[in-house]
Amino acid sequence: AATSIDYATVYLGALRAGVVVAPLAPGSTPEAFARMLLDAGARVLFTDASAADTVGDAGRGAVVRIALDGSGAGQPLEDWLATPGTHPAPVVVEPGWAFNIIYSSGTTGVPKGIVQSHGMRWAHVTRGARYGYGSDTVTLLSTPLYSNTTLVVLFPTLAYGGTVLLMPRFDAAGYLRLAQAQHVTHTMLVPVQYQRLMARPDFDAHELGSFRMKFSTSAPFGAALKADVLKRWPGGLVEFYGMTEGGGTCILEAHVHPDKLHTV
Repeated sequence: AATSIDYATVYLGALRAGVVVAPLAPGSTPEAFARMLLDAGARVLFTDASAADTVGDAGRGAVVRIALDGSGAGQPLEDWLATPGTHPAPVVVEPGWAFNIIYSSGTTGVPKGIVQSHGMRWAHVTRGARYGYGSDTVTLLSTPLYSNTTLVVLFPTLAYGGTVLLMPRFDAAGYLRLAQAQHVTHTMLVPVQYQRLMARPDFDAHELGSFRMKFSTSAPFGAALKADVLKRWPGGLVEFYGMTEGGGTCILEAHVHPDKLHTV
């Protein structure tokens, strides 16, 4: 499904119940989507109208479909939810339990499910203290919620009591307006988004002094572009590599090592 508050709520509710989540891209091919749905052993599919062409008939009759957007994509979410006031049985989650399954094609073109544990995600959260997360954090996210790129910043923000702003889609002008108006402190962007933002003639006209940390991953990040971000955009700049398979094994804190901008 597309990014929405309900998407995030369902994700968190599933985790609270000890359920594994497999976030799937609405832009996948129908064939790839059907394979991932089967491979994950999905029992419930949360979707919306934006993914109709991708979802097609995959899992119909075997997998319960819930519509997040009030469309005909499935049973309305409101009808599926427990009665207000219901108290679910408490679940004590073990560190080794699967948290989510992230599907990645790598270079083979065939999506493979990478199982990440609650323990690994907790490591992301505890690492957040180094990057200035707190109850006053305001994180702006314009990358999709199905992507691990987004999740590695979403969960620490919420865990430390911060606020997340979700953009349905990236728009450079809109991003800068939001960042200034909401006094954003943290963000995750892929390199091409940094490139588009820094290229805007009005970039320097925006007040971005509230930023503490900016993150990037998912594609090569040129040294010259990193240097420009460090020079003109307040706050630190951190690049992750191997984040899905390794949990963020390689990290470049560009603001600490300005002589290492050619690597990660």
